[in-house]
Amino acid sequence: MASTATLRARRSRAQLDAIARVEREIRASDPNGRRKYLVDFSAAFRSYDSVFESSKFPEWLQQADIILVGDYHALPASQRYAASLIRSLAGRSAPAPAASEPRELVIGLETVFSRDQHILDEWMAGEIGESELRERIRFDFDWGYPWEPFFEILTAAREHACAVYGLDCMPREDLRKIGARDRHAAIKIAEMRQVHPEALIMVLFGESHLAPNHLPRLLYERLRTDRVLTILQNVDALYWKAAGENRDRVDAVQVSDDVVCVFHTTPLEKYESYRLCLDRWTGEGTGHPDLGPTIYNLIDGLVRFLALDAYSPHNTTQPKFLVDSLPEVYCRSTDSVLRKLLARKGVEEDARKSLLKRFEKNGSVYLPHVNTFYISEFHMVHAAEEAARFLHHACRGLPLRANGKKNSCLPAEDRFYTRTLEHTLAYFGSRVLYPARAAVRESDLYALYDETREDIEQQTSLPFGEFLEVVDFMALHRGYELNPTRYRELPQQIERGMNWRGEKFDYITTHLGYMLGSDLYDAYLAGRVTRRFLKSIALAHLDAPGSSADVYFHLVAKARREKSLLSSR
Repeated sequence: MASTATLRARRSRAQLDAIARVEREIRASDPNGRRKYLVDFSAAFRSYDSVFESSKFPEWLQQADIILVGDYHALPASQRYAASLIRSLAGRSAPAPAASEPRELVIGLETVFSRDQHILDEWMAGEIGESELRERIRFDFDWGYPWEPFFEILTAAREHACAVYGLDCMPREDLRKIGARDRHAAIKIAEMRQVHPEALIMVLFGESHLAPNHLPRLLYERLRTDRVLTILQNVDALYWKAAGENRDRVDAVQVSDDVVCVFHTTPLEKYESYRLCLDRWTGEGTGHPDLGPTIYNLIDGLVRFLALDAYSPHNTTQPKFLVDSLPEVYCRSTDSVLRKLLARKGVEEDARKSLLKRFEKNGSVYLPHVNTFYISEFHMVHAAEEAARFLHHACRGLPLRANGKKNSCLPAEDRFYTRTLEHTLAYFGSRVLYPARAAVRESDLYALYDETREDIEQQTSLPFGEFLEVVDFMALHRGYELNPTRYRELPQQIERGMNWRGEKFDYITTHLGYMLGSDLYDAYLAGRVTRRFLKSIALAHLDAPGSSADVYFHLVAKARREKSLLSSR
């Protein structure tokens, strides 16, 4: 197994390249990054004691009287995590000493000024609606971050907490006064404790306020008997350090006895979210978020990872003028333009349904037929996958399909392996840019046999019998691809499956591709495949009959067979 430093470098390389460009843009627009107050936070959390197992989290939370949760305001996933924590705490609050009932849960929020407490109380009591609350607390003027994830916190709080308090005061825009805001918040939290002496208090505050010498110290001075626990989210230095751990993913680390940092997203996603906020604040938006720079940055991260030359004038060891092949990016809230694009290009029905389904599920899709990204909802993991999908098609030579019909004319075997390879490289690219993405293992495939008919029918529109056929095909193919020479001829079940159309074809190519992509990423981390090898795969042309099958089995030999040989020694 690779060393800690090697693992960290392999997991982090593409992200760090992509982050560098975003950070330059942010520094140009936001000069506050080197303020001492913010540097204090970064300096306080550079290392951790140990990986924190998720199973220990409930027990750790039970020790708390006050839970401070660090919020990265520009990242919706940060607020969604806080909302999920509220729901979780409400379900497990332990009884207070000498009490027979579960502890009350009380929430404190930096987002709302204390002066507006009466407005928050009116909303909690159901006297006013969402739009009036948003307007009266001047959310868009005084806060300016996305409303929907914050409202998810409020909704969870109204359902599960007995009270919600605003904790902040003016001026927010002046970092010279930020210490006064901390003192104000500490006093307000102490007042919450007086009103709710036995309650579990959860406070959501900007992460920089949670450096040990900031808000936590002030709380300790006022509430010495309360056990204060701090939950940080996605702290950069801790994330990069955890990338060297010898495990698929690290969900949390324990910084100290009273501080834990959870990871649910990547630094790249954090900074891309902040860049989008800066665009909106500077008035550069057009009503829709401008995700073009984000998509191009993801592509650039992969290009740098593979050492491709975006300016090469020939298509041999490099894609020809990749810089001229960058896709158009549509940001829309509906799929109406997407449907028109596909109809105008005459994309065949099966391909059209597949693309629309992927868009509906993931919020983004790359359309090779028109070299276009279409995005309704940004999720870094899915955008990274579609960026890798674009690069795969660009390396094969764009425009690949003028009307979307060429693929349907391929022999069944070529059509099958071409599509499966696309999913393989798209998944692999997403892991390079988003290492926290869950691995797709063969064990997950066999676990499908234990699913009930009801579970299967909820997860897919395939009839139960056809779904079992699909699982049988994938299980057989995973065995076949390791040792194809042991078979005199292609098994009939595999040959029949390669001729499937529609949802069955999409299912087998996607899941087999994801499994091989996961194997390939493991092989990359272990050093069994190099970036030079990956570059050669990216540039492989798949137009000749049998070429896609050759590339597929070449990948299997490197990613799976060599691993099997190593494990048998």
